Amino acid sequence: MAKRGGFPGGGMPGNMANLMKQAQKMQRQMEEQAKEMETKEFTATAGGSAVEVTMSGKREVVRVKLSEEVVDPDDIEMLEDLIVAATNEALRKVDEESGAAMSKLTGGLGGGMPGLF
Repeated sequence: MAKRGGFPGGGMPGNMANLMKQAQKMQRQMEEQAKEMETKEFTATAGGSAVEVTMSGKREVVRVKLSEEVVDPDDIEMLEDLIVAATNEALRKVDEESGAAMSKLTGGLGGGMPGLF
């Protein structure tokens, strides 16, 4: 008569060890990916390239370039809006690449489960 419950052949400890190895490998890969992201730069423009913002993978603005024609003392609000737009686009690019890299590592794990990865 077969036992009820449990795992036949005591396979659970071996499976658990394998699962832990996979989790550790994924953690190392995620750490490497995070370090690699920090070295990358993402550039976005607004206003037909009148404003260019470059951001690091650490989500820090590293450079802002302005075309002369966009610097109008009578329309500072437009320049402010263009800087905000370019900065937000650069942030979107950082997030997009970071998310794609994580999806590649996790193979879709955690989809629909916010905060898992």
